[in-house]
Amino acid sequence: MLLYNRARLMVEIIANLHAHTPYSDGHAYHHEIAQAAARAGIQVVVVTDHNVLVGGKEGYVDGVLLLVGEEIHDPRRRPQANHCLVFNVDQEMCRWASHPQRLLDEVNKRAGLSFLAHPCDEASPLDIDLSAIPWLDWDVRGFTGIELWNYMSEFKTYVKNVPTALLAILFPSLFIRGPSKATLRRWDALLAEGRRVAAIGNADAHGTPIRLGLLAKPVFDYAYLFRCVNTHLLIERPLSGELEKDKPMVYQALREGRGFVAYDLAGAARGFSFTARSGAAQAEMGGQLQRHGAVRFAVRCPRSGLIALLRNGQRVALRFGKALNHLSSEPGAYRVEVYRFFRGWLRGWIYSNPIYVT
Repeated sequence: MLLYNRARLMVEIIANLHAHTPYSDGHAYHHEIAQAAARAGIQVVVVTDHNVLVGGKEGYVDGVLLLVGEEIHDPRRRPQANHCLVFNVDQEMCRWASHPQRLLDEVNKRAGLSFLAHPCDEASPLDIDLSAIPWLDWDVRGFTGIELWNYMSEFKTYVKNVPTALLAILFPSLFIRGPSKATLRRWDALLAEGRRVAAIGNADAHGTPIRLGLLAKPVFDYAYLFRCVNTHLLIERPLSGELEKDKPMVYQALREGRGFVAYDLAGAARGFSFTARSGAAQAEMGGQLQRHGAVRFAVRCPRSGLIALLRNGQRVALRFGKALNHLSSEPGAYRVEVYRFFRGWLRGWIYSNPIYVT
């Protein structure tokens, strides 16, 4: 289903931008991942295998736009760190994995996009494969954005001992709550510096066949994860079904931060909008607004929740309901967080990209 955003004649689509196949460490191939995305009701999926760009796979599968990127890291680095999602580049970029700034520069030369993956990742003590893989080289410049919410990265933080791990595997929705506070603080610090940093949210799906005793029930399959944390994008027109027309449009929305991150399992987030107006000028998520007097912010949600408006990381307005309106005259990066009660807990639901007010 397509939904037109209130702010402009923009079309809202749902994307997941981080998944793996057996070409690296996943368990399903490209067409199977796209089929899982179709079952989950999302329109775009990007496969990002580690240090390999698999050619000849892009196109439409079961109505889903399947794109291919790359998750780049230096396999020689111990302990592991600095994973970077790269999109819209037609050659492998892993040769520059050991030099993060050079990597970002080379991506930018090719008009690609770069997002720092699971930037504040934490470890689980249960297995070496659950080690922390954070981003450490924060002096780099030129990245498009950060992966604000990575489902499997968050899940890993709850796997502290065997009983908790079993409970979390059986009932993951009791645990998932939102992006880490460290990641949110890091994002806000970057925004407060005046930098434009787009946020995305993803599954980091591998389809790992964890099995539960005699039931032999696999968990965290692709379709389930694609119903959880996603990136909602606002594109200029409906998807046409043609790769060459739709791919640039999707990546342009991603580059500009036109959208928001949502935990769709806690409530379908389609229809959320966040706009700002000053005089005759108006901006939406990812946009810049030059003040002409006061700025009027408007937030609209498809369901009730606790809505918070933040400026440079500091809360400036809070309201429970489906809407929030706020008047301000201060410059800064304004973004929205929305929380909902789900599975007995107030959980993160929507995290908008900023509107940059100057």
